[in-house]
Amino acid sequence: MGNRLSKITTRTGDDGTTGLGDGSRVNKDDLRMQAIGDVDEFNSFVGVLRSALADDDAEHELLSLMQHHLFDLGGELAVPGFELVTDQHLQAIEAHATRLNADLPPLKEFILPAGTAAASHCHVARAVARRAERSVVALRNREDSVRAECQQYLNRASDVLFILARSLCRRDGGTEVYWQR
Repeated sequence: MGNRLSKITTRTGDDGTTGLGDGSRVNKDDLRMQAIGDVDEFNSFVGVLRSALADDDAEHELLSLMQHHLFDLGGELAVPGFELVTDQHLQAIEAHATRLNADLPPLKEFILPAGTAAASHCHVARAVARRAERSVVALRNREDSVRAECQQYLNRASDVLFILARSLCRRDGGTEVYWQR
């Protein structure tokens, strides 16, 4: 790969606009930029979660895969009409959800976002994923260039993080904190 970003400080955004991958410019408060930013923030929180796990943790593979998928998703949003998120992305994340959920007991109550440090990081990332999903839904409602797969991936990813939070909490000796009515 060549030098794609040789100059980071360009000053081109000083007027409140930013460039998309297709060369067009939009306002920084555009719904597309909101969605891209929320996906980027979600990806960053997945990175924080990865850093909270031991280097040899089995879930690094899942979180690395998720980060690459989120980068694809952000790329698709950054280039209207471009398709990067595929059914294989959805199938891969669903397979991890199935694997993680297999060893968990059914939930009988709502749980609070707590338990252990790693589980709590999962819950924060999950909440940011839900915000990113809402941003993509808002964008899809206004622009037909945003495909359903983007929204669906974020929905699945937040589910996986909820399941992973439960799994890590149990694995690390924590207890799920149940909501008290």
